[in-house]
Amino acid sequence: MDKLSALSTDAFNFNGLITDRSPNVNHVHELILNRLENVDASLSDAAFYHFKTPGKMLRAKMAMQSASLAKIDISISLLWAASVEVLHNASLIHDDICDGDKQRRGRASIWIKFGRDTALTLGDWLIALSFELASEAAEMSNTPRLVGILARHMATTTAGQAMEFKWDSTQSWDVYLKIAADKTAPLLTAPIHGVTLMSGTSGLGFAISGYFCDLGKAYQIANDILNFKGTDGAKLIAGDLARRAPNAVTVSFVESLNDHEHNEFKDWYNNSNNEDLKFWRDKILASRAIETASVRMLKILNAAERNINTLPSSALEAVVPVHTIIKRVCALSI
Repeated sequence: MDKLSALSTDAFNFNGLITDRSPNVNHVHELILNRLENVDASLSDAAFYHFKTPGKMLRAKMAMQSASLAKIDISISLLWAASVEVLHNASLIHDDICDGDKQRRGRASIWIKFGRDTALTLGDWLIALSFELASEAAEMSNTPRLVGILARHMATTTAGQAMEFKWDSTQSWDVYLKIAADKTAPLLTAPIHGVTLMSGTSGLGFAISGYFCDLGKAYQIANDILNFKGTDGAKLIAGDLARRAPNAVTVSFVESLNDHEHNEFKDWYNNSNNEDLKFWRDKILASRAIETASVRMLKILNAAERNINTLPSSALEAVVPVHTIIKRVCALSI
């Protein structure tokens, strides 16, 4: 039995939830709510609305779990966990504006309920709060580089999001993978990367980054497949196709076309008119594009699982919960 299988059965259940022997992330949520008291009155309602449903808090869980294993002071752990969780939520609020997503965690997204301007400024305010929390953790742990780590991961995430704005039907699979990795992996890596820095084991950072890079790609491909199946929570089937967003299924479909077909699709894709959306959506669904994307996803997921078993048990135990959840999403997509 490999290390991943052993930990999955001995330390965690298979619902992707950390067992009760792990630190309680409710304290992280309470810390965030406490800091929201300082938000300007014009943003207060939106801020508390967003964090009323905090989501899975995977990043906070990883930060708390790895900090506990590294014997980091609980006060520092809470600050660092809250920092990465707040930054992740800021990125979600901004992503919803960019992507036009109208729902988040089963409720109206911030820009729909409070308007684009409020959503934009709330995301900006949360970024500032994230760095404030990180600077406090850095000061208490005597680890000034902690803030730089957070900045670097956020910069990569932002660059990945920006690459989407230049996306068109001629982009390659490699470009798609870079966007997927840059958007997803950095804020999954940050929680443990920060802890390795504080504990003096920063040499693990490279291996952990490689693992999350693969995991982030697989997760994005799975979500893309679910988008075409209409089971990703969006109201429109193949919504990514409608808004011309990068999608693993679309890329796989384009690669299968001959020159004439590719030119026909490119002419439609690069035009904002969605009159023939159903035609192209049905054509993609009738092709082998989903199957091709699934095979690619599983290959990347297998690479992630090979990488995870090279990590020491202390790091492995902290990443298993997110690995379990993402593996389930991948399974659902196929």
